[in-house]
Amino acid sequence: MMRRINIFSKVIAALVLVLPMGAFAAGSGYPLDKMDVNVADKPSLQRGAKLYMNYCYGCHATSFQRYERVADDLGIPHDLMMENLMPAGGKIGDLMKTGMEPKESKAWFGATPPDLTLVARVRGTDWLYTYLRTFYLDPKRPWGVNNKVFPDVGMPHVLLELQGAQVDTCGGEVAQRDTLTGEKLCGLEPDPSIKGAMTPEEYDQAMYDLVNFLAYSAEPMQLERQRIGWYVLLFLIIFLIPAYLLKREYWKDVH
Repeated sequence: MMRRINIFSKVIAALVLVLPMGAFAAGSGYPLDKMDVNVADKPSLQRGAKLYMNYCYGCHATSFQRYERVADDLGIPHDLMMENLMPAGGKIGDLMKTGMEPKESKAWFGATPPDLTLVARVRGTDWLYTYLRTFYLDPKRPWGVNNKVFPDVGMPHVLLELQGAQVDTCGGEVAQRDTLTGEKLCGLEPDPSIKGAMTPEEYDQAMYDLVNFLAYSAEPMQLERQRIGWYVLLFLIIFLIPAYLLKREYWKDVH
């Protein structure tokens, strides 16, 4: 009995930790942009993996993933993976852990950067896609930037060189929408003094690829799970025929 109570307590504790994270995902009230994930798009996943390793991996780990598994799933030869998408001296079978010390990162950013293996499931892909595209200049913040989806975020805009700077035309308030057209009445506009290497369309595509990769990382088996699911459904449909005939045989003499 005591063992069951302990297990039940652990489950409740886990829910208490997870639920606030989900609630916080939409805490700012900023309207999220829809993103349709496609983890079958290997070119997109490859581009997303490249962006992740170049811009995110320095601080954020995906420590429940292995380089070898990512390479195999994304169709990247091991030698290219080791040469271009892995830290020097790493082994193909290593977990994707960052070299940053937790104490140092906490001192720099005020909090230890979270592991991103499951972030797409915790936050949601729409949240991530909008978050990565809504940094704007804010001289009041330590890093000089803020975020519409995650107000007062402690993370610098590491993708600034790609996107360029944006300014907030809503005065720090949540963007309001026209009640008839649904269009935003205010929002973020490019700052011409700090231009990025990408056009807005190219940057949106890059963020789609990055979030697509994080969605894959959160559940690498999802394509296999879907494939097996069709076989299971087919088996159940075929099994339904003898099950129905057997039922008729058993119940034919019951009045």
